Amino acid sequence: MDAEHLPEKNDALDAMGARVRPSLGKRSVVLVGMMGAGKSSLGRRLARTLGMPFVDADTEIEKAAGMSIPDIFARHGEPYFRAGEARVVSRLLDQSPSVIATGGGAWMDPITRQRVGEHGISIWLKADPEVLIRRVRKRSNRPLLKTDDPDHTLRTLLAQREPVYATADITVVSHDVPHETMIAETLAAIDRFLKGSSAET
Repeated sequence: MDAEHLPEKNDALDAMGARVRPSLGKRSVVLVGMMGAGKSSLGRRLARTLGMPFVDADTEIEKAAGMSIPDIFARHGEPYFRAGEARVVSRLLDQSPSVIATGGGAWMDPITRQRVGEHGISIWLKADPEVLIRRVRKRSNRPLLKTDDPDHTLRTLLAQREPVYATADITVVSHDVPHETMIAETLAAIDRFLKGSSAET
């Protein structure tokens, strides 16, 4: 990660992260949700606060394939990409605990959901369609949005995926607030979930 993109140190958040981290044990934190929800941005900051490695699954897919995701879609199609995506996420879950940002469609795979349930906790980073549309317009490398009406395509994808995203362990709303606020809200949600899980066992 470039130096200018390194999250700034925040003593209060670091203290909160230090309290939450031991309860995770050997589990990874897996961020799921639509393109534009901010999974990578939040993931980097969350990982630093928790003292865990950060991994972007899309970046790992590109490394494994030796080409960009748009090129994978163009040359091999979406089913080929999804199969590779599932393999990469599974491999990442077998490594040391980390914060993993997944692509928008990764959570739709039932085997991936099962693997995450076995080795991590899942967080749906939920965002309103208007927020997602505004954010994805800033980038032109979204293969699924290469349509005549990308806004309609995104809304359709969101409607299809939301019921599955909702099965994640935790839901955190992605909204336009300072990064520190999002981290604090996410850490608090993880803490509540872990305490609830502990109470049930």
